[in-house]
Amino acid sequence: MNKTALITGGAKRLGSSIALKLAQNGCNIALHFNKSKNDAEKLKDQLSEFKIKCEIFQADLSNENEALTLIEKVFQKFNDLEILINNASIFKKAAFLETGINLLNETLNLNFKAPFILSQKFAEKIKTGHIINIIDAKISKNSSNYFIYTLSKKALADFTKTAAKVLAPKIRVNGVCPGLILPPEDKNEDYLTELAKKIPLKRKGSSDDITEAILFLINNKYITGQLLFIDGGEHL
Repeated sequence: MNKTALITGGAKRLGSSIALKLAQNGCNIALHFNKSKNDAEKLKDQLSEFKIKCEIFQADLSNENEALTLIEKVFQKFNDLEILINNASIFKKAAFLETGINLLNETLNLNFKAPFILSQKFAEKIKTGHIINIIDAKISKNSSNYFIYTLSKKALADFTKTAAKVLAPKIRVNGVCPGLILPPEDKNEDYLTELAKKIPLKRKGSSDDITEAILFLINNKYITGQLLFIDGGEHL
């Protein structure tokens, strides 16, 4: 690709799969982490096998001051930054009446405010580029069990479409909405297998399904403002 991508929350889970896929395709990686330093360092070593450049960057993106400075720190190492993938998020189960102020602020700060800030700073610095927001197939419904999480992702989905309009033609903005890909950290694969019985394709997906969609969006330069549901038809 001969590009550089900043991946937030890139040290583990889906973020690490995205980093691996882009590195395999020749993309330099700016790997953001918050608390997972050991995972980030291990992944950096793994990515070096693909003969690309990788640097790791620590920031607590729920803190707006740290979010505000991350893009500048990345540009000091990569002045060819062209791709921003807003992947970092918090996913905690809580109904509306169970959502306290701390969870409200933490979720909105990380899931919506940080992508907003990073996208703004990214747009100020680059000539041309691409922003991809990792959203969630849950935005197609009104989940009561994950009330503020779902609301934050709905806001990110609307932001994706609005930003695509105002940042064109300089910057493309798209979203990927994963379905049953990875179980929550307190669940196992059986949890997804049971849920998959209720969706049209009757099976869970894989991280490869998401990373292939991201690669498609990057390579097709005539797409902007789209939300790709990679969810086996769950949103239907």
